[in-house]
Amino acid sequence: MSPSNPERVTLAITGASGAQYGLRLLESLLAAEQQVFVLVSRAAKVVLATEMDLEIGDTPGAIEQFFTNRYRAAPRQIRVFDEDDWMSPVASGSGAPGSMVICPCSTGTLSAIACGLSNNLTQRAATVVLKERRKLIIVPREAPYSQIHLENMLKLSRMGSVIIPASPGFYHRPETVADMVDFIVARILDQLGITQKLMPSWGDHCL
Repeated sequence: MSPSNPERVTLAITGASGAQYGLRLLESLLAAEQQVFVLVSRAAKVVLATEMDLEIGDTPGAIEQFFTNRYRAAPRQIRVFDEDDWMSPVASGSGAPGSMVICPCSTGTLSAIACGLSNNLTQRAATVVLKERRKLIIVPREAPYSQIHLENMLKLSRMGSVIIPASPGFYHRPETVADMVDFIVARILDQLGITQKLMPSWGDHCL
């Protein structure tokens, strides 16, 4: 695959609440036959255990096997990298995927990216996407937003990032939590240009 291959996506899952969004997005990307480079922060592992009772493992290999088994992914369709793996493809513009999604995105991660920090692989990968003028989608989950959060989002939006707050709509009359999760995941897939059937576009029900 070439460095800018559109069928390769970096997915970073950080320590904000809303781990369900990240896992549903991973499942959907795999179903769409994308290769996914996965970054899971230490805080995200705590959130996954707290919100979903999932113990995904402590090493990249164990996490990779967990997700591969859970979603019946093809061999090497999922690649997991440690937070300190500076030799991974996502750490350089010459090997990074064409797009990156941080879902959910903690406000700490949001701040670090807005300030250009590279203290871990997620932050470094995001700065790579920005400098290479590729697509960066950020899914913050916080309430309420402070002026700092809003200024950081505005700063990143002006750099070309897409901000999709984890704020599901209700016009489609969701009946389950999964329906609300799918609303956000569908919007992310739309931004990535990936065909999705999770949620119809506005007005499709009238056609």
